[in-house]
Order: sequence, then structure tokens, then C-alpha cells
Amino acid sequence: MNIPELARVAALPPADLLLTYIDATARRFACGPYLDRGAFVRLKESSVFAQAHLAHGTVCWPGALDIAPETLFLRSIPVSVEPVAN
Repeated sequence: MNIPELARVAALPPADLLLTYIDATARRFACGPYLDRGAFVRLKESSVFAQAHLAHGTVCWPGALDIAPETLFLRSIPVSVEPVAN
């Protein structure tokens, strides 16, 4: 499976990510199931979760915390997003 490159990420409270790929597709990833596991417990703090950003081709947070791009794509659901007016 060819996974497109991530172009943008937005943290959606309480624990979802809106992922936008370079092919303009959007997907929603639920982080909730991960928040009781190891280092991901830190993401329960909303101010930390909100610091989601793209680095090294995936979503990262401070403290070298990330989720594999394959996991993000394969365990997310497609969503439609309204185009942003320029």
C-alpha cells in the first residue's frame, strides 16, 4: 500500500487528529485508545496533545513522542473537509 505524505495535522479535542495528506485527502485518527499506553499517557494533558506537529514525515509531540505514519493512515477514517477560502 502506498501511503501519501502528510501535509498538515490538527489536534482536535479531546484526543483526535485531523490528518491532511498531500493528495488533499483527509482522515481522522482517534488517539484515545493509545492514551493509557506508556509514554502516550502524557497526551492526556490537553496542552501537550495540542502541540501535535509534523516532523520526519509523521505526527510528533515534544519529548520525542510520535506515531508511525502507517499506523496513522491505516487506523484512521476518511473524512471530508471544507476547502479553506484564500
